[in-house]
Amino acid sequence: MSTPHASPPDDFDIELKMLVEAVYLKYNYDFRDYTGASQKRRILVAMRDLDCATVSALQAKVMHEPDGFAQLLQYLTIPVTEMFRDPEYWSAIRAQVVPFLKTYPSLKLWIAGCSTGEEVYSLAILLHEEGLLERAIIYATDINPESLEAARRGVYALERMRLYTENYQKAGGKGAFSDYYTAAYDGALFDRALVENVTFADHSLATDSVFSETHFVSCRNVLIYFNRRLQDRVLGLFHESLCYRGFLGLGSKESIDFSAYADRFDVLAKRERLFRKGTT
Repeated sequence: MSTPHASPPDDFDIELKMLVEAVYLKYNYDFRDYTGASQKRRILVAMRDLDCATVSALQAKVMHEPDGFAQLLQYLTIPVTEMFRDPEYWSAIRAQVVPFLKTYPSLKLWIAGCSTGEEVYSLAILLHEEGLLERAIIYATDINPESLEAARRGVYALERMRLYTENYQKAGGKGAFSDYYTAAYDGALFDRALVENVTFADHSLATDSVFSETHFVSCRNVLIYFNRRLQDRVLGLFHESLCYRGFLGLGSKESIDFSAYADRFDVLAKRERLFRKGTT
């Protein structure tokens, strides 16, 4: 009886593998361990918008046109975020993490995959209201230069402020959210004092190493785009970065269960995805 053979990969899968390998070799951006389904969807949208009939045509554009890779990067790192997203997460930080942070004379916090900065300003507001912002240094990192620049500017669509205000209030905000920004035309410019101690930096979770010891790491809705191998690498970075009994926050659909680091963190708030570095 003959043994059935696995179906060979189709042309799209072959070309996609060649594209991400070419991106890594030429630009040192590593998307090789990103999950296939999400990556395929984003590449298909990029092909449509950039008028490329095949992945190979998209690869030629990325390799040989000056702005080709910068354009592709906007599709591979589509930012989906909002201020005080998942308010219960921020409420749990106030209730279960802040009391411990208050015991340190100075703090270092890392927002990994900060995208366009909404989470940076959310954390800064929370720290301000808890009397911690002045003694805190926040590292806000991402691989997308355009997203980092948007985060530095701190200007967001005015039409989003209603949602952000509701999130802020549900998250236990202690003041008026409108006090933190100035409205002009269709934009809301956030108070520059909030990011006075923020370092915005290019950092790849796929290729770069730890750069500082931190007390709290927040990396939300990033791991869901990585395969298991890259997830383990990233969790290893966070474990190495965190000080003794430091804190880790993940996205609502993310977990450390079944990872190589599952026994290296204690669950602080399971539903809100807050963890604490273990003692072993």
